[in-house]
Amino acid sequence: MSREQEQEQDQEQEYEYEYNDKGELVYYAVRPNKTQIKKELAVLFDLSEELSELSATQVKYLDLPDNIHKAVIEASGMPHKGARKRLLKFITGQLNKIDLEPVLEKLSRMKNKSAHAVREHHNVERWRDRLIAGGNNALTEFLNEQPDADRQQLRQLLRNVKKETEAGTPPKSSRLLYRYLKNVFKVEGEPDFGDEADFEEGVDSEDEADFEDDVGFDEGVEIDDDAGFEDDDDLENG
Repeated sequence: MSREQEQEQDQEQEYEYEYNDKGELVYYAVRPNKTQIKKELAVLFDLSEELSELSATQVKYLDLPDNIHKAVIEASGMPHKGARKRLLKFITGQLNKIDLEPVLEKLSRMKNKSAHAVREHHNVERWRDRLIAGGNNALTEFLNEQPDADRQQLRQLLRNVKKETEAGTPPKSSRLLYRYLKNVFKVEGEPDFGDEADFEEGVDSEDEADFEDDVGFDEGVEIDDDAGFEDDDDLENG
């Protein structure tokens, strides 16, 4: 491709063009699509809040630039008030400057792994409750599914659970039964373990993005109370 063709391609990427009466290309600058920019920033703000709900280990796993990493860690320990909202707005502006694809890929893997771990623990909890409530029938069904499990140990744990329930004492044996079933199903850790697979879903978003006007993005776009964007905001770079 010649230099002239490269320049023409660059122009086509940055400008609209049309042909004049002589058949010549005439380029003209395109006014930025403010509505689209505001929508993209709203998505980035949601991502900023999601990142702020992660544990320190999870944030480290995402390998964010240092300034974003520090801001996310700081935001995670702040109450849902004005200062936190302003910091999230800063994070949003910084995310707008970087390639987010690697971050989003890691975040997706983190979520998938966490969801799998939660399903495993729920399965253990369901079996524990079935064994406690279902008596010999439930135990026989479980042993048919898990023939390597120790029948005698399970029977002893279930007897102890029953005694504690009748006596109204703390459910120590129920917890021991849960741990034993985790070993049978080869489930490791806890549902909210602190490695990169730990992802807390259900981010509390009761506070909307009603930031102070004195803190803005580099593009100068303001966020209103509903994390939406007003059409008359300035788009001056700076």
